[in-house]
Amino acid sequence: MTPFTEDVIRVLRDIPSGVVVTYGQVARLAGSPRAARQVVRILHSMSEKHNLPWHRVVNAKGEINVPDEASRAEQRRLLIEEGVSFTKDGRVNFNKEVKSATQQNES
Repeated sequence: MTPFTEDVIRVLRDIPSGVVVTYGQVARLAGSPRAARQVVRILHSMSEKHNLPWHRVVNAKGEINVPDEASRAEQRRLLIEEGVSFTKDGRVNFNKEVKSATQQNES
């Protein structure tokens, strides 16, 4: 496992319940701000093995970015159970009660 992969796993494990981050935020917190696509790959290949909170990561627009409908529905359900709200167009409501990882670190 590469050091970046290890750092991404550490960042992902540290995302608390009810907090949603973007792939880019995870990449930046892991030390490689331009590696959002690598974060996607790591989540896809290692979430189950490492019990990662994959559902707490969305794209920069706040959209659930999972290819199949069943997984999208599951991600949305898990986020709602954690108190995350969505806008009318189905995006995570970053402007309401959800704090991004960078805001969380500033508190």
